[in-house]
Amino acid sequence: MPTSPETLTEARRLRDHFAALGAQVVKADVLQPADTLLDLYGEDIRARAYLTSDPLRGEMVLRPDFTVPVVQMHMESHAEPARYTYSGKVFRKQETDETRANEYVQVGYEVFDGQNPAAADAEVFAAIADALAGLPVRPATGDIGILTAAVRGLKTTEARKAALLRHIWRPGRFKALLKRYGSGDIPAARSALLAADDPFADAGPDIGLRSRAEVAARIDALRTDAAAAPLASEETALIDALLNLRETVPNVLSALADIAVDLPAIGPAVDRMAARMYALSARGVDVDALEFEGNYGRTSLEYYDGFVFGFYSTQRPDLPPVATGGRYDALTAQLGQGRAVPAVGGVIRPDLVVGLTC
Repeated sequence: MPTSPETLTEARRLRDHFAALGAQVVKADVLQPADTLLDLYGEDIRARAYLTSDPLRGEMVLRPDFTVPVVQMHMESHAEPARYTYSGKVFRKQETDETRANEYVQVGYEVFDGQNPAAADAEVFAAIADALAGLPVRPATGDIGILTAAVRGLKTTEARKAALLRHIWRPGRFKALLKRYGSGDIPAARSALLAADDPFADAGPDIGLRSRAEVAARIDALRTDAAAAPLASEETALIDALLNLRETVPNVLSALADIAVDLPAIGPAVDRMAARMYALSARGVDVDALEFEGNYGRTSLEYYDGFVFGFYSTQRPDLPPVATGGRYDALTAQLGQGRAVPAVGGVIRPDLVVGLTC
């Protein structure tokens, strides 16, 4: 699908805006290695990626995003601190909503700087906000790091914590797990299986890809889980309270301080949020009016693990976000073979910017 001249002009303006902030202009191949790339994206993007096969390079994927290839490039260069900007098309299937584009241009700004992560968060947010100045958009913010800290602080088994962390980006599944862990209820079919002296009795021949040993290990894990004490109702209530937060940043910080009294594991993450608020204010952001949602970012890319944000049209609520971004420190550790570099970035869709200016 050809890109309109207006969108290309806007993409150049945005890229030049970020370059003027000190970002190096970089490019990423349209075709990326599928095996290394798709494992780093969430379930949603993996299901919507365009796969192809190259005779020399094996299975490849049409670029669904710029951040991962840019992180790969940065981790190979070992340059720090560093700032990058880029512009180009990304490709995603839209199997459930044919009105959404399956290819569109992204312009991004990525910052790799561990000296002051709160200041870097504020820098990226302010850079995106400045690029969208004058447009009818509203910002929304959240922090995946607070929720992950809360889960890690629960008084339950490590296996249950791991399951909840794995499903943070699937809110329905997360809620169902939290409810089950709190109630102690076990599905009837599973209860009958776990109560059997020999769960393989009358099972018939082995079918499927899992070996009998793998199935036995899974049954043992289910038995261990069934024997675990239920989550305390007070803890599930604290998680619910955290997820239901929706207020301005200062008011949310006040509420989080109260939650941290009973869930001290979130304390460091709340301190980071407070430092970010002051850094945003120093950048000229009106934090007293900035909205924060405890549930925000849980349907975004799964490599975000801290601050998350988006900008949305105030006149066209049917549109996708005009810009999105967040912190992805864990992704750099995965691609850096254990060497993590604090990193945060954001992207803008110039086609949506053009639509809002018409």
